[in-house]
Formats: sequence, C-alpha cells, structure tokens
Amino acid sequence: MSVLVCVLTVVLLLGVLAYCQAPLWLSSLLVILGTGYAVFTGHAAAGWLYSLLALAVLLNVAPLRRLLLTGPLFGVFRKITPPMSQTEQEAIDAGTVWWDRELFSGKPDFKELHSYPAPKLSAEEEAFLNGPTEDLCRMLNDWEITQEQKDLPPAVWQFIKEQGFLGMIIKKQYGGKEFSNYAHARVVTKIATRSGSAAVTVMVPNSLGPGELLQHYGTEAQKNYYLPRLAKGEEIPCFALTSPEAGSDAGGIPDYGVVCRGSYTDPRTGEQHENVLGIRLTWEKRYITLGPVATILGLAFKLYDPDHLVGTKDDVGITCALIPTNHQGVNIGRRHYPGTSTFQNGPNWGKDVFIPMDWVIGGQSYIGQGWRMLVECLSVGRCISLPAMSVASGKLAAYTTGAYARIRSQFGLSIGRFEGVDEALGRIGGYTYQMDAAQRLALTALDLGEKPSVLSGILKYHNTERMRKTINDAMDVHAGKAVCIGPRNYLALGYQAVPVAITVEGANILTRSMIIFGQGAIRCHPFVLKELRAAMNKDLAAFDAAVIGHIGFAISNAVRACWMGLTGARLVSAPKDGPTAQNYRDIVRLSSAFAFLADLGMGTLGGSLKFKEKLSARLGDMLSNLYIATAALKKFHDDGEPKEDRPFVRWAVEMALYDCQEAMNGFLANHPNRLVAWLARRVVFPLGMSMKAPADRVGTRIARSLMEPSTARDRLVQYMYRPADEADSVGVLEYALQAVIETEGIESKLRRAGREGQLKTLNSSERLQEALSKGLITEAEFAQVSRARRLKREVIMVDDFDAHLQHADPDAIKRTIV
Repeated sequence: MSVLVCVLTVVLLLGVLAYCQAPLWLSSLLVILGTGYAVFTGHAAAGWLYSLLALAVLLNVAPLRRLLLTGPLFGVFRKITPPMSQTEQEAIDAGTVWWDRELFSGKPDFKELHSYPAPKLSAEEEAFLNGPTEDLCRMLNDWEITQEQKDLPPAVWQFIKEQGFLGMIIKKQYGGKEFSNYAHARVVTKIATRSGSAAVTVMVPNSLGPGELLQHYGTEAQKNYYLPRLAKGEEIPCFALTSPEAGSDAGGIPDYGVVCRGSYTDPRTGEQHENVLGIRLTWEKRYITLGPVATILGLAFKLYDPDHLVGTKDDVGITCALIPTNHQGVNIGRRHYPGTSTFQNGPNWGKDVFIPMDWVIGGQSYIGQGWRMLVECLSVGRCISLPAMSVASGKLAAYTTGAYARIRSQFGLSIGRFEGVDEALGRIGGYTYQMDAAQRLALTALDLGEKPSVLSGILKYHNTERMRKTINDAMDVHAGKAVCIGPRNYLALGYQAVPVAITVEGANILTRSMIIFGQGAIRCHPFVLKELRAAMNKDLAAFDAAVIGHIGFAISNAVRACWMGLTGARLVSAPKDGPTAQNYRDIVRLSSAFAFLADLGMGTLGGSLKFKEKLSARLGDMLSNLYIATAALKKFHDDGEPKEDRPFVRWAVEMALYDCQEAMNGFLANHPNRLVAWLARRVVFPLGMSMKAPADRVGTRIARSLMEPSTARDRLVQYMYRPADEADSVGVLEYALQAVIETEGIESKLRRAGREGQLKTLNSSERLQEALSKGLITEAEFAQVSRARRLKREVIMVDDFDAHLQHADPDAIKRTIV
C-alpha cells in the first residue's frame, strides 16, 4: 500500500469516526495505527501521518494540551468574552432545555421525540371546554364589545369570575381548576376565535402575573389569602413590568424602591401599622393589561438598601411586590386603546408609596430575585397565551376563508378555484398547521414539568408572525367583505389588533434578533455554557475538557453536514418509512449544518456575535424552523398519520426546512469573513441548496380540503368555536357552504340554460322562477337553490350604516333587487 493510499484510508476512516461522533481517543488510536503501519512498511517519510500523530498526541496528553492549546486559548477567551450582566446571567439560568437541545446536537433523537406523550384533555377539562367555555363564547359579540361598550358586558365579567376562568392555573387546594397547560391553551384558543378582548381578559391572570408568581414563590400566608380570592374572581390581578423608559429592556426599569421604616394603613383590614420595616416605592408603568380594573397590583422594581437594613448591598436588585390597588398612593383607572381591542389595559403610577416588607412576593427572603422569578414564569406564559391566540387566528382564518372561497363566486366559478386564491388558502392552512403543531409540542414540555425558555421565544415570535401572514391572506381573499368593518365582519377587528400580539411580551424584533439564538446558543449547546462558566470561575481544567469536546463536536458536524449534503441525506436512517421518511432525514442534515454554522459564528466572531443581530437572528431562524418542522412531524405522528392530513404536514415541514435553508444562505452571504463563508458554504451546500418550497399542487390540496367539509379541516380547526346559528356571521358559513355545494350542479344547469337561450328574464330570482315554470328544475331544486342563494347573500353582504356610521341596517340582506 502506498503512502498516499495509507493517508487517504486514515483520513477516510477519521471522517467516518467524526460522522459517528466517536470519542477522541478512538480517532487518535486510528492515527497511531496508521502511522505505525507506514513506518513498519518502510514509509518513514509519511509527513501527513506524522502531522496527524503529533496532533493526536497534543489533543490526548492533557498537560501538553493545556500548555500549548487550551491554556493560551483560555486567556484569549476570557478577554474576548463580553461581560455578562446579572439580568443576562439570570435569564440564561432560568428555565430548562428540552427538545431544543436535541436540535442543537446535530443528531436529534426522534425516538425521544415520539416517546413524548400526545397532549390530551382530562374528562374534567373536556367538560369545561364543551360546557362553560362554549357558553361563554355564545355570550360574546365582539362588535358590541369593541365598538359599542368598549368593555366586556357586566354579565360576561360575572360569568368569567363565577365559572373559574381566572383560576385555571391555580391549584385545587386553593379553589382553582388546576388545569394542564394544554387545557389552559385550548380554552384561550376557543375564546379567541370568538373575541380577542375576552381571550386576553381570561389569559392574563393565568399567565405572567400574581397567581403564577404566588404559587411558585409566595409565602404560605400570601398563598392562603390571595389564591382562593383569585380563583373565585374576588380579586382581579395585573402585573406591572413595562415602563415608559424601559420597554423590551425590562431589566433596565427605572422604577425603584428604598428599604426604610415607615407607617401605613392596611386597606384590606383598615388597621394602622407604625414604624415597620418596608419599602418606599416610586414607579410609572404602562401597557398593563387589566390594570384599570385590577384590585391587586403585581409590581416589579429595583430595590436599594442604602442603610443596609436588610443586608450588605446597596443595590439589592429587581424585586416583585403585591399591592392592593386601593392602597394609598396607588394611581390606576386610566386606559390605553390598543388597536381596536378593548380589553382593559392602562398605566399606573405612584410616588413615595410605603409598603411593608411582607408585601414582597415570597417575603424578605425573595428581595432581589425578581428577575429570575419573572423570566422563569415568562417562559411558561409565552408558550401559552399569545401562541394560543395566534393558533386561534389561524383556525378562524382557515375555517372562514376556506368556506368563503367556495361560497363566493366570480365569472361563474367559486373564487377558490382561481390559482391566486388557491395559493393564499394553501398558505393559510399550512401556517395554521405549523402554529398548532409548534404550540402542541411546547405544551407537552410544560406538562412534563419543563420550563422551556428558548422554545417560549420561538413560539412568541414565529406564531405571532405566522398569525400576521394568515390574517393578511384571509383579508386578501375576503377583499371588500373584510375591508368594511361591522357586525358581519369576523376578520377586521382581529387584523387591526395584530400589532398588539407582535409587540407585547417581548417585541418580535428583539425576540428574533437577540433572544432566540442568544439564549439558545448558551443553554442548548452541549459545550458553550460549560466554557463560559469555566472562564468566569477561572477553571482551566473544566475549560480544557469543554473545549476538547467542543472541537470534536464541531468537526463531527462539519463532516456530517458535508456528507449528507453530498448524498442528500438518503443514507440516514429515518425513524419510520412512508411519505415523511425523507423529511426526518433532511432535518438531521440541517441540524448538523445548523450546529456547524452556530459554532462557526461563535468561533469566528466571538463576543461580537452578540452585536451582529442580523446574523444572530438568522441563526435563531435556523433553530426555530427546525423546531417547527419536528413539531409538525410530531403532530402528524400523534394524530395517527391520517392520509387526509398529508398535504398539511408536507407543506408545514417543507416550508420550515426551506426557510431554515434560506436563513443559512443569508448567514453565509453576510458573514464578514468572506473566506470563512466561502469554505463553510462548500461544507453546508456542497452541491448547492436542495431544499424546495412546497410545490403548488401541495397548496392546492390544502385549499381543496379547506373549501369543503372534511376530516382534515375538522382536525385543523379543532377547539375553535363554531356557532350553529344561521343568524351568526360565522355560523352561517357552514350552512351556506353545505347549501352551495349541494346546488352547484343545479346552478351549472341554470347557467347552461341561460347560454342556450332557454331563459329570457334578466333578474336572477325571476330567472329561477322561469326555470321552474318551464320544467328545467323541480320544486325541490327550486327550494334548494332559493335557500342556497339566500344563505350565500347573507355571507357576502357587508354592513352599511346611517350617515354618522352609528347604526347598521340588520335587514340589508332583504334589499335584493337584481
């Protein structure tokens, strides 16, 4: 065997070992054996092998490695790593990692994915969803709520309180429902398909707020007093975090409290307390949901202790307190007007307001720990509230737009048969499937006890952005029907409220560009957090172990990404055969490519990547779309892989993988080191970019499913409120859809008769009567068409008002002239 063949054999076998993520010692043993063979056969000048041998010795002999490699690197790493603030440290430490860690591994374990239980409702939860939640939806009229009363009606408020909607997350021992996160989300989804304002009213007390914080951190006295009252709706909570000077930078809030002694009157009992240890607060908050009507105010502020009354630090840190809103000095009641939504939202403020120390959530032992408390609870709330409302918008858009596209006709055809509308319907159905799947998987994590902080950022950003896309497409298809607002318009109010979801709970721009990858790279990567902690702790041994593991990890992912790029990942084993097998293989390929590019970005840009927000955002997009693709496959698996759903899962997965590929392309196209980017492109895309967006025919199959009653449509819009009422603007759609489908053949016969000159009248109703009189249709067909046309007119009509736009005409449908 020649030296060249020997070297190539060793390199090839090293590549195999790297692909299999074999341990370092095994690769080193291979190099030693190869070198020994070359020397034994008389090829002592095998320079490549000697170089590999020297590298193997360097990497395996710890003292030598630390002297020549990791020691110098340790010094550089400590210098270039940007300092981490306390709030950043607490954000990183908060929550847990879950399936997102697998996606960062470059080799996700799909057996683990499929081992997670499919989410389901208990009998009690199912009864609540089909009972009180259904009843609540019947009570809601979003036009009256948003345009006339500017609030929920008193009867609705009372029903929400009495039925326990405000205590879904509170444990039964305190009188709450203690529902699963899955049930909580489904309740919010159902209500949101009827009224966004009502959904927000219900979801906020069950999300980030006093109830959640009290259950996790409250003292026993706080829990026993407040939780039963919250569960019964006797207390209305709000939580005040955002300040005019600190929106997305919640850690930079200017609101402050100073530890001191003082006096106060307890508004709950009327008792006067003198010279007690407490806090004097000054704050100004805004955008606080339920703030104008809240009876208890959760407040986040920075706490200072200049006289060291509770410790040795002047700056204690962010702290959370719970304050009755009728306490002296608390100012509430003013309202904001977020979009056209009228859920209660407004500012509150106070100056030099004294509160006792036992009003701090968790008591004195929890002062300074507010940021950690908030981040941990936010990771739960951001998986539920806004993602559930986004899912609701997708379901409503899919249900109504599919039906409307079949009912509405132009040029003698249902508008859904035109390819432009067909394309929009495909996107609506595909994005709704993505949103629903992404949240279902995250809810599974929550109900398993996880607090997936990275996934919460993914859901917050990507579900609300997909909501925006689906509503835009729905508006386009409905056209004038959706433009003219009024009681019949079921889309416009939600469309106008989209910016609210995009903005709150962490603005989308910030979430995408700073949080998803910034947090994910540290929490989910198998070695980065270890390296950071070793650097902060000045622990060379720990740093050395992490770096060696990191080097092997990066090399393995580079080899895997390149090989799978060359082979199209066809040699990767899929967890199952069938139409989704290649999807699983493609995810493995892009997972390796993502892990490689993440290491490339951190390795070449170092701490400056933190400030390269466009590149960081693209890395976040890669991780997010890999998550969405796997969530779609998990949903398909959990649903029993129904054949009717194949277009939906195919569209969802292929679009997510295409978007992931586009993010990779954008990252490489904009990496500042062009040589590194060129080489990395050869690794990630050795034969070019092969992921394709979903084919037109896939979108068409989705559109067809949405334009008629089908099991696929029913699964997609499950847990949506579907009123069985012809007088309801949404409820009439199903009746009209059925009637239009049943009479399409008769209408075709009438059009043909008109073209052939058999019908002479011009008025449509008179022409129908003429067809009956001439025996072209039967009495039964006449009745069918008359009913279908009446229902169709009910669907396509828009509201008109008096000259002052105050009173809509409820009988406009009767003005049939032509």
